[in-house]
Amino acid sequence: MKLPWAEPFKIKMVETIQQSTAEERAKWIEDADFNLFNLKSEQVYIDLLTDSGTGAMSDKQWAEIMTGDESYAGSRSFEKLKSTIQDITGFKYVLPTHQGRAAENVLFSALIKEEMVVPGNSHFDTTKGHIEFRKARAIDCTIEEAFDIENPHPFKGNIDLNKLEEVYKTYPKEKIPFCLITVTCNTSGGQPVSMENIKAVRKLSNKYDIPVYFDAARYAENAWFIKQREESCKSMSIPEIVKEMFSYGDGMTMSSKKDGLVNIGGFVALNNEEVFTVASNFTIIFEGFITYGGMAGRDMAALAQGLRESSNEQYLECRVGQVEYLGNKLMEFGIPIQKPIGGHAIFVDAKKFLPNVPKEEYIAQTLGIELYKEAGVRGVEIGTLLADRDPDTRENRYPKLELLRLAIPRRTYTNNHMDYIAVALKNVYDRRDEITSGYNIKWEAPIMRHFTVKLEKS
Repeated sequence: MKLPWAEPFKIKMVETIQQSTAEERAKWIEDADFNLFNLKSEQVYIDLLTDSGTGAMSDKQWAEIMTGDESYAGSRSFEKLKSTIQDITGFKYVLPTHQGRAAENVLFSALIKEEMVVPGNSHFDTTKGHIEFRKARAIDCTIEEAFDIENPHPFKGNIDLNKLEEVYKTYPKEKIPFCLITVTCNTSGGQPVSMENIKAVRKLSNKYDIPVYFDAARYAENAWFIKQREESCKSMSIPEIVKEMFSYGDGMTMSSKKDGLVNIGGFVALNNEEVFTVASNFTIIFEGFITYGGMAGRDMAALAQGLRESSNEQYLECRVGQVEYLGNKLMEFGIPIQKPIGGHAIFVDAKKFLPNVPKEEYIAQTLGIELYKEAGVRGVEIGTLLADRDPDTRENRYPKLELLRLAIPRRTYTNNHMDYIAVALKNVYDRRDEITSGYNIKWEAPIMRHFTVKLEKS
């Protein structure tokens, strides 16, 4: 008899979480101006707001915390982190930052100027925000299959080469600082990019003399999908896939709070010495000295260990497998989700889930609020609120997909929690016809509004 699968770890410490009543949750979310970001953590039973910095570190990572070198310059913890990143990615130069959006701020300050365009697969919210803050424009070149949740395409994060070449033909190369490949592609549903597509983007970009950079927050999960779904890579190890993947890029930004398996941190990694020199100055201005860049030495040491652990196949099987477990439960209940199931989250199609809510009333946000009121489960809207307003017309941008993301923290919850989430969402689904209105905006920030927006019932 074949042995059943079990988690490749055992639990050493637990944290108590408290359930609440429906009446309490209804009051809390109203007091929070119907913004899930405004809820206090103790008001949330299962927190799927993000997988960023919310995972559990290993015993070896905690051991690294105790031996961190807190020297302001030349820390041995930085040297350990730098050599680890060089070994895993193949990039020569490393600049630590306190998190991923800080890495974007450093790199984009060095490369992006007003009226430039940055093509790529669906840009994440902070990425687009940093681009538009500089009065440049992000151009989405994701394949069309990504916008059909029923399409089983195995690599919905892929860049459409025809769309990309149209950008290259339309704008002079001086207006295109780089092409950005996000792995995995969060905004399109946590979907991976194939090795074949990465190679093709590199080849096309070389033709037009355009650099290629990675937003690599979930690079290990992307490598796992390449190994599972791409025939030519099945015999390769995860570290081999990662090294080849990055060999087609000129550099990367990383939010280490995802596949770095830490609670804080990020970095820029580069091959171009000139870009490194310019970016170093911005690191000092925005973050700190170039050998700590906003991170404590202990956190750099824990990150170096976490980067090693995230490339372990048993870990990745467990991590991606838990997300798949929840996705399969939801599909059994008939709940419409992005297929195939992505690496770090389940993305629920809010338009199909709540067909009676007008698009102007923020459908995915409405669904997130209903799930929280039902069971204390907090997700996040990946839809019209996140898409923000057009910087020129100031009209709402309505994305092709209106999604509720349920992001699963790493090594944090059990499959019993996944069962609870699935039933909670089914309960909302069973009363979906009763939900006919959503929310209006009372106040919003001029950019990246979804973090701080204040809403009221329609």
